[in-house]
Amino acid sequence: MIPILFQNNDFIVVNKPAGLNFHSEESPGLVVLVKQQLGVNEIYPVHRLDKMTSGLLILALNKLNAQNFQKLFETHQVEKFYIAISDQRPKKKQGWVKGDMIPARRGNWMLTKTQSNPAITQFVSALIQPGERLYLLKPKTGKTHQLRVAMKSLSSPICGDERYGDSLKAKLNDRGYLHAYAIRFTLNGQDYEYVCNPDTGKRFLQNETVNLLQNWQQPWKLFK
Repeated sequence: MIPILFQNNDFIVVNKPAGLNFHSEESPGLVVLVKQQLGVNEIYPVHRLDKMTSGLLILALNKLNAQNFQKLFETHQVEKFYIAISDQRPKKKQGWVKGDMIPARRGNWMLTKTQSNPAITQFVSALIQPGERLYLLKPKTGKTHQLRVAMKSLSSPICGDERYGDSLKAKLNDRGYLHAYAIRFTLNGQDYEYVCNPDTGKRFLQNETVNLLQNWQQPWKLFK
């Protein structure tokens, strides 16, 4: 069962499990599983998460609100916040990552220094314990693999990210440590906000990480 955190007549908010494809490949993906779970013929994805990423995901229940959400995302009126863990020392501990993203080998992306149509991410971080750091990431744009590429550009690839980190080392982790943590928006004149702590992953569930997240329960207050 996919955990449903909120449901009304317009949309649902689910907690996507890590390691589950968004669309069906060899096995049913999240969209198909949610349709089966709700017993409906159609749902409307309004954004997506990578396979390795867990956390908050919105699915519209009718075409009208799918279009409304599309407008909100296109005009950057949906605030999204992610958490990630890295065991590599970053070039900087807070600030911005900005740059154009261009295709690289094997379906990867890379960040450049040019600013024609940049991917923009703001972030803060806190030390979990020596050699391990928790990041709170706020993407201002919605590029493919944006946060994973941003973390790599900081010399701090996400733990468990086989694509952008050391693939052999990444396999030693029990999951990819990227989680869609919070989201807020206004739809049809009503304000919505959701925060969802990760429920899998040894690094996410250790006491030191859980204690840090207690200070990030309203992540929008940490960014100017």
